[in-house]
Amino acid sequence: QVQLVESGGGLVQAGGSLRLSCAASGRTFSNYVMAWFRQAPGKEREFVAAINWSASNTSYKDSVRGRFTISGAKATMSRQMNNLKPEEPAVYYCAVGTNWGSRNQLDFRSWGQGTQVTVSS
Repeated sequence: QVQLVESGGGLVQAGGSLRLSCAASGRTFSNYVMAWFRQAPGKEREFVAAINWSASNTSYKDSVRGRFTISGAKATMSRQMNNLKPEEPAVYYCAVGTNWGSRNQLDFRSWGQGTQVTVSS
């Protein structure tokens, strides 16, 4: 079982930047994929970005590519979010799975508790 702890959420102005981090502990494997999902009030949880365990591959949702950067390797993952938009406040979740390329939350077995990101206009 993998335990995930997110940090770094908070309030930011539209156009501003925020950095989220996720630390993994417990039993981990080299084929793990770490990802960020987000869920806004009243909406479905959606994929945002992913990185493989060795940090050799990254994947992004189209609307965040170029603004968000996912980095890190093995047990630690970070995400830099730049130029945040007013429609992007949500609870951001860190997750771990084994299916590289999947953006389906059902393929991710372990989840953090989530960290709130609020964007003011």
